[in-house]
Amino acid sequence: MSDTGTPPKDYKDSVNLPKTDFPMKGNLAQLEPKMLGWWAEKGIWGKILERRAAAEPFVLTDGPPYANGHIHAGHALNKILKDIVVKYRNLAGRRCDYIPGWDTHGLPIEQAVEKRLKDKKIDKRTLDREAFLEQCRTYAMEFIDIQRTEFKRLGVLGDWDHPYRTLDFSYEAQEIRELATFAKRDMLYRRKKPVYFCVTDQTALAEAEVEYEDHASPSVYVAFPAGPEVAEKVPKLRGKNVSFVIWTTTPWTLPANLAIAMNGEYEYVFYTLGERVICVAKDLLPKVLAEVKADELAVKNAKLPGGEEVAAASLVDPERIVAYARGDELEGCTYQHVFYERQGKILLGEHVTLEAGTGLVHTAPGHGQEDYEVGLKYGLDIYNPVRLDGRYDESVGERLTGKKVFEANPIVIDMLAEKGVLLNDKSDKVEHSYPHCWRCHNPVILSATYQWFIPLDKPLKGDKSYRQQVLDEVDKVQWVPSWGHSRIRGMLETRPDWCISRQRTWGVPIPIAYCEGCDESVISAELMEKVADAVEKEGAGVWYRTPVKEFLPAGYPCKKCGKTEFRRETDILDVWFDSACAFSAVSERRQRVPADLFLEGSDQHRGWFHSSILVAVGTRDMSPYKACLTHGFVVDGQGQKMSKSLGNTVAPEKLIQQYGAEVLRLWVASSDYRNDVRLSDQIMKGLSEGYRKIRNTIRYALSNLYDFEPEKDAVPADKLLPLDTWARGRLAEVVARVRKAYDAYEFHLVYATVVDFCASDLSAVYFDILKDRLYTSKAAGPARRSAQTVLHEVATVLLQLLAPVMSFTSEEAWQYLPGKKAESVYLTDFPEPAVKPDAALSERYEKLFAVRGAVQGLLEAARRDKMIGASLEARVVLSASGKALEFLKANAAELPGLFIVSQVELADAAGEKAQALNVAQALGEDVKAEVLTAKGEKCPRCWTYSEKMASGAPVCEKCQDALS
Repeated sequence: MSDTGTPPKDYKDSVNLPKTDFPMKGNLAQLEPKMLGWWAEKGIWGKILERRAAAEPFVLTDGPPYANGHIHAGHALNKILKDIVVKYRNLAGRRCDYIPGWDTHGLPIEQAVEKRLKDKKIDKRTLDREAFLEQCRTYAMEFIDIQRTEFKRLGVLGDWDHPYRTLDFSYEAQEIRELATFAKRDMLYRRKKPVYFCVTDQTALAEAEVEYEDHASPSVYVAFPAGPEVAEKVPKLRGKNVSFVIWTTTPWTLPANLAIAMNGEYEYVFYTLGERVICVAKDLLPKVLAEVKADELAVKNAKLPGGEEVAAASLVDPERIVAYARGDELEGCTYQHVFYERQGKILLGEHVTLEAGTGLVHTAPGHGQEDYEVGLKYGLDIYNPVRLDGRYDESVGERLTGKKVFEANPIVIDMLAEKGVLLNDKSDKVEHSYPHCWRCHNPVILSATYQWFIPLDKPLKGDKSYRQQVLDEVDKVQWVPSWGHSRIRGMLETRPDWCISRQRTWGVPIPIAYCEGCDESVISAELMEKVADAVEKEGAGVWYRTPVKEFLPAGYPCKKCGKTEFRRETDILDVWFDSACAFSAVSERRQRVPADLFLEGSDQHRGWFHSSILVAVGTRDMSPYKACLTHGFVVDGQGQKMSKSLGNTVAPEKLIQQYGAEVLRLWVASSDYRNDVRLSDQIMKGLSEGYRKIRNTIRYALSNLYDFEPEKDAVPADKLLPLDTWARGRLAEVVARVRKAYDAYEFHLVYATVVDFCASDLSAVYFDILKDRLYTSKAAGPARRSAQTVLHEVATVLLQLLAPVMSFTSEEAWQYLPGKKAESVYLTDFPEPAVKPDAALSERYEKLFAVRGAVQGLLEAARRDKMIGASLEARVVLSASGKALEFLKANAAELPGLFIVSQVELADAAGEKAQALNVAQALGEDVKAEVLTAKGEKCPRCWTYSEKMASGAPVCEKCQDALS
């Protein structure tokens, strides 16, 4: 029966037309807030956990978003992915208690509060530390409330009333206890050492807080006058004006130069350049000559007569080569600093390469990690003339004192030119990747300041280094995608010691005391534990308002000088140490460790994944997680990074208002999150169409169940009609595939599998064929009940399969399912395949559907040619031979219903107009078909044409039986 039009009035009430109160349109923007209210009113989250009270836990530790600003598309991607995992695990039989968290300390909030104070014309300096901390706490709590509402609006279920926050007193206290464990294991030290330092924000930075961006830096070649030792070691240089030439892109560090490093295995050349003899690596001489000024080369025009550029190699004049020497032969030679009355020495370092520069490296131990290490080896001072505000101190001379380092670059270059030691042009630049602060996006510097560190290469347990123990744990973790393993391993293999101190205010204190007499530090686990107990009751401010001696034993003397007066450390802990303690402050207390899963963006290999495993191994000799899943970043429709300056950002709130959170959830589920995820209005429109198809599939199933009571009307599996048995088998295959995809975190395959099943198997085939049986068969007859039994199962299972993704719609539709059922779809068990698909039956219908598809093409052509209108006006004649004919005869009774035509005839010989169906691959031999007009009269009830209508009967035999 066609579903277009209305049956004659006499029979309208006798036809089982579909009906349901489940709306055709989702009206998601209106539905979703109501559903959120219903979940809250019914306490669904609590009931989910109560139902799984005795089940094996599945722990997903929430990587805390920062409590500043509204959520963005990246937040939505992350939280929805986590929600899919949590909902699936609970449905699948585990107990997955999602405890959302917030990262609350650190610079952005501190700066936001400072701006608020400034707007109110309040000078921060008039507030004591605790008053300022309270302002920061208030600000963070405001945005926690804002973000909580926004996350819940996405349909994310969890313990929103009891989240964890790094500003909670209990969390801060546990963090200090973790630090105490490092102290117990002798894994803390303080040293003046170069660390990344943001001069804009005036604080040290962790590796994870540094981003590399393209940057144009000055490029200078500087000649440092050599001392007399070089002529003693290389006699050919006697009487020559020798200079060691370095190349640098940070001229501001030259005032801090204390040495020049060479590689002991390289050969160096002494080459006459103007009035001086320069020393550079032999292999780099052509490149150096190509960079220096033409007048230094004594070449008036650096082009040949024909105008072509002079090749670098052609600039080398063999007659100007004075001598050669290996780097290890020149070790210990002195040179004169270009600005100051001090000498430096030639040192050897393996970090010196031939990739760029001159093969001689300007060495300032206060401004470079490798410079620092070689400086320690040779006993150099870790000299740093740059203050915490990024300006030079008085030690650099009047011309530079008080200047900001980057602003000083042109001044330093001018000074080099004035001294006659600058070999290239003052305006030369080089484009390269340079470290920038991830917050303010300004270039950072390496600057030696006194900081607290955790040593990576010190033995932690037995003879194995801390670093190696961490790497061993990394190897045990499941990384999704798998390339995450090599990424984090490479970072951990090469990272420096962890600088855990920050020169800021809003954060967790480092409870270490200093002797007022000799400045000796008191690193005491007992002191830290005592402070932690106080912080748990009163918060971090207790460290600043309580005299230090109250945390020490009465009369405690300095172990170095014996004095009993102490002052407190005022630096705070790195915020990455904050969030890294979530495994102990949250999971260990409220769930278990290690967690089954950490799930964050791919930048967290150098961030939260990284710091968390460092703390967990450092305090418990174990990884805090069994598996780490990473997703890409959200980009626009063209694959460009989203940026306010480009105007291509998309706010989740706007998308929710326009499309509903459900479609945003479909965007997450449909995307291969392992790569960057594109988001645009066009993409959302496409997903809206996908949503409508799924909703219509669910609605169609529900609309044919209005008179079905499963407990009473369901047909046993062995009594189902063959087509319904086939549909159950296909559903079982889909369930198995979807379960496997959820278990593997391949949510895009969940979406693709369900959409394909809805479109290809249900809407296009099964539902299409069922219409006549559902609408015109006896209402309570076995044929219709067989179909309803499977439709009920399909609807139920589809809602359960989709519940982790389409949360609002699955719950909404669940309430329309007939029969006894759980209060919520989330209080059910995730389906297992109900049957093992019948291979023979599947093969049979695969063949029948191949013929059906080909016949539908001919019917469509007949419709275009105006030969027929509806397909029921047609009669199809199939001609075949051999096995194909035998197969068609065996299934002859089903063919009219499969093709949705009034009659199907089988013939040995094809008519003149018969066309090949090209189904030989499916049936073994091809079949021909011809579309003709149906015989007989149209039944006014089912619209099928029947020859028996001519006898005067009011309806066809099938309808007579249905009406009896």
